[in-house]
Amino acid sequence: MGLDEVARKPHERLMAWLAADMEAVNVMIRDRMASEHAPRIPQVTAHLVEAGGKRLRPLLTLAAARLCGYDGPFHIHLAATVEFIHTATLLHDDVVDESRQRRGRPTANLLWDNKSSVLVGDYLFARSFQLMTETGSMRVMEILSNASATIAEGEVLQLTAAQDLATTEAIYLQVVRGKTAALFSAATEVGGVIAGADAAQVRALYTYGDALGVAFQIADDLLDYGGSSATIGKNVGDDFRERKLTLPVIKAVAHATPEERAFWERTIAKGHQAEGDLEQALAIMARHGAMEAARADALAWADTARHALEALPDHPIRGMLSELAAYVVSRIS
Repeated sequence: MGLDEVARKPHERLMAWLAADMEAVNVMIRDRMASEHAPRIPQVTAHLVEAGGKRLRPLLTLAAARLCGYDGPFHIHLAATVEFIHTATLLHDDVVDESRQRRGRPTANLLWDNKSSVLVGDYLFARSFQLMTETGSMRVMEILSNASATIAEGEVLQLTAAQDLATTEAIYLQVVRGKTAALFSAATEVGGVIAGADAAQVRALYTYGDALGVAFQIADDLLDYGGSSATIGKNVGDDFRERKLTLPVIKAVAHATPEERAFWERTIAKGHQAEGDLEQALAIMARHGAMEAARADALAWADTARHALEALPDHPIRGMLSELAAYVVSRIS
């Protein structure tokens, strides 16, 4: 292994290892996002799909299938399916959150309109179900359709939990397992299923994806308060401005003094925010060690992901997946 290979990030090494598969996925994505009758569909989809995202979820499907010895064609279909589901949720999320920036670029709803984003998202969901049926596997369809329902459920739960100061860490975890981890775990699980892996290996792949997804989301929530716009692809403090009760805030609220609770009531529950409130929120979280506690949780989930891999075959991909779990939380270490 050369110095360049060592210097690469884990997902970049995975991408290099699976380059031929990933190119086939990209070809399929471009082919299946086409529309003969509605040219706006490829316009909107291309804006997001080609915005330079890491393609992490489809990469996980390819990695899981190859790790379990798969040499058929359908891991390509499944990886494209996973990316379509992910892209559909992003289009819908940006409308719900009234976001203006995604992956460092203007959002589709800003460039076009909310109607286009919602309807193209619907189209991609439909396309994803067409793709998954081509595998002929009822188990694969069950996993991915369940994940799609869980994602939608998690998003709806977040609507009611986001500004409610009674939201607990357990509810937060339920939201995260829905809106983020469900697609990670489905992505890895279907890779094992299509490869014909045994039940213990499929379960290990599910556990890895689930824990990786939770660690990934907690890290993202932490970066919103301590990252840079270039790193997170959106504006620092967006979660606070959008009144989202993420894990650091939930931990701070749990230990709040009456004065601090009044601050959270005003800024999060009621949405009355003023100049300097973000800085005050950061000071309160620092006072209670909320960021450090959330960071410890993310590290623990990353460890769970890495331990799950022990049930899988000894393979270079397994090492890269383990390093990926460590890398996801290294951004906040």
